[in-house]
Amino acid sequence: MEPAEATRARYRPDRITTLFVGESAPASGAFFYHGDSAMLRYMQRATEAALGVGSGDFLDRFKAWGWFLDDLVLTPVNDLNPAERIVRCRAAQMSLAERIAEYQPNAIVSLLLGIKEIVDAAAVAAGSSAARYAVPFPGMGQQRRFLDAMARIIPTLPRAK
Repeated sequence: MEPAEATRARYRPDRITTLFVGESAPASGAFFYHGDSAMLRYMQRATEAALGVGSGDFLDRFKAWGWFLDDLVLTPVNDLNPAERIVRCRAAQMSLAERIAEYQPNAIVSLLLGIKEIVDAAAVAAGSSAARYAVPFPGMGQQRRFLDAMARIIPTLPRAK
């Protein structure tokens, strides 16, 4: 299977309207842009509930809207102990800030409440005036909370025409 970052690059829109930020790709190798992750399933479910079911591949529609999912940390951290995980997330803040400055999104959505402060700080460091949101990660019993939070924000998120 293609490495996660190579796959992610193929789905990067020319103009990113909404940037979704996850913590990291999972250590298991499942990955949003490989089409085999719970995040993809719940993102598709939330999006289709809010905007209707579209034709074609969901990831292609996601890209066409100018939506892009990047990660705070570009190597898996979900298999680390909590202290090391936090250290890695904080250490990745400036890297994310550089990417936000490059992307210039109109909105940023943190896909894990625990990284919201780091993502917000990265956006500030990037000089971004993007609207910022945070939703619970759709795992560990938080799936309904994720879907409810996404239902509220999806209609307001910028999309390419």
